[in-house]
Amino acid sequence: MGRWRDGRGKLIVHGDGTPTAVPLEIATSYRARTKGLLGRDSLDGAILLSPANSVHTFRMRIPIDVAYLDRDLTVVAVHTMKPWRLGLPRLRSRHVLEAEAGVMAGWGVRVGVRVSLEGG
Repeated sequence: MGRWRDGRGKLIVHGDGTPTAVPLEIATSYRARTKGLLGRDSLDGAILLSPANSVHTFRMRIPIDVAYLDRDLTVVAVHTMKPWRLGLPRLRSRHVLEAEAGVMAGWGVRVGVRVSLEGG
């Protein structure tokens, strides 16, 4: 797994069949994690917040899908959150993926699926 830095990479979803590659923004610094998706109207791909075990959607303009990942990058929970909501912390979560609402299902992101990162 290693240490990541703020930047860009690819999220690889290892679901059923062929792995799916998704453009990824990586936010590991306090500043990058705090900004996250605030002020955006859309996102090409996903953003990984690390370390993180909860998120909020205060001041967000769009609903988002949120996937909570454990230390092995296995999905432990997936939720869709409307703007101005507070997500509950997930005890086993070490990282959080965020994307526009509805796209994670198409990528095959669901509980029990493992993901990996390229780049960052």
